[in-house]
Amino acid sequence: MTDTARTVAGHLLQSKAIILEPSKPFTWASGWISPVYCDNRITLSYPRIRDYIRDTFVDTILREFGEPGLIAGVATGAIAQGALVADRMGLPFAYVRPSAKDHGRQNLVEGRITPGDRVVVVEDLVSTGGSSLRAVGAIRELGARVLGMAAIFSYGFGTAAEQFDEAGVELVTLTDYETMVGMAIETGYITGKEAEILQQWRKDPAGWNKK
Repeated sequence: MTDTARTVAGHLLQSKAIILEPSKPFTWASGWISPVYCDNRITLSYPRIRDYIRDTFVDTILREFGEPGLIAGVATGAIAQGALVADRMGLPFAYVRPSAKDHGRQNLVEGRITPGDRVVVVEDLVSTGGSSLRAVGAIRELGARVLGMAAIFSYGFGTAAEQFDEAGVELVTLTDYETMVGMAIETGYITGKEAEILQQWRKDPAGWNKK
């Protein structure tokens, strides 16, 4: 784990963008029962953390993908994050809706993306990867070239890695699940026993707590 990944993970835990409750698990929209809940939009309420994440995004994008021509966010969680990054880099910004509007021009993509644009997609969170890759597909349908995706955090599920590989999309994250759990132990947020529960869940999130 890098110092930057540790710092980002610490910020997510400190701001309670990530909450760990092994004894009182959450129910996700998918129906999964999870000891982890992540809402990275909360970091927007903390200027110092918000700026650090923005600047880390910029450094990561330039290092991993070079200079893009446009930043695209994935609605809704990464609209603000992507706009902050685009503003910092002096680049155009657009975002991809979860589904096309049912009125007006029925846009799926808000903003202007044109054929040949070199795009980096900004995401706040990657779980299974489905919604993130649908956004990539929408951008590609407009004839743009997706250089890759940068996300604040990923659970590191195997199914997500497989889907990104199949789609030919490089994913980089500012921090990851292993780093986050390590920081939670180091700071006394969780015990070693609770860390074991978190690792068990990550191995089988759909079946966890049903055995």
